[in-house]
Amino acid sequence: MDRLLLIASTFCFLFGFAYTMHALGARAYRRSWLNFFAILGGFAFQTAFLYVRGKQLGRCPLTNLFEVLIFLSWAMVLFYLLIGPTYRLSLLGVFTSPAVFFFQLIALLAPSSEQSLPKITPNPYMELHAAVSIMAYGAFALAGVAGVMYLVQERHLKMHQLTSIFHALPPIRDLAVANRRLIVAGFMLLTLGIAAAFGIPGILETHLVKISWSVGVWLLYAIILSAEWRHRISARRGAWLSVAAFGVVLCTLWGITFLTVPAPR
Repeated sequence: MDRLLLIASTFCFLFGFAYTMHALGARAYRRSWLNFFAILGGFAFQTAFLYVRGKQLGRCPLTNLFEVLIFLSWAMVLFYLLIGPTYRLSLLGVFTSPAVFFFQLIALLAPSSEQSLPKITPNPYMELHAAVSIMAYGAFALAGVAGVMYLVQERHLKMHQLTSIFHALPPIRDLAVANRRLIVAGFMLLTLGIAAAFGIPGILETHLVKISWSVGVWLLYAIILSAEWRHRISARRGAWLSVAAFGVVLCTLWGITFLTVPAPR
């Protein structure tokens, strides 16, 4: 049942992405409710999958890389649905759909997709740490997507290529603001996640390297935010940094995966 929900969700994102790519290829892109409802439907199936999986495990479904990738995808779509209408970033869904589809396809093809931990009594601090940290990574991922859109918009402006996608893109200033606020949201969530980790008994003895990775990501985004707040970097450089920083974040997913495993006594 859970895999059927995940497959349905993946096809929703594939449909939304394919529909928009067809419109862009025809050089006649127009905002469409069809793409939005495809993403909304995919999100509903994602939510149902996580609920069913969580009921099966008796805990937050973050016990292996398969579940982490799905939770990350869910967080990305959640932030898109929250900020897309606010900042008129309807085209953000076009850039988000392929990323979510890619993550979920990897999850479905992963050899560990059917493997998960047995039911145990969850540690509330561990559950909070893992879930909130992945949500922070979802915000960072969407910030990276907004950064890509900013760079595309800037290139169109410099090259004077006023195509249909240019007119569909939101104002470059809105993209810069959305990028910064997504980083702030992710930074605050990651701060909460790291703080929760220190409530896990023996965390420094058993997971020091993984906690160090999380703190390293926190410092990376703290530096980016500090530089932007002090106007030490341009919006363009901030966009590049948000894309590069999320590349670093992807390398740390393995650490969060195994933080859900109970520490040995």
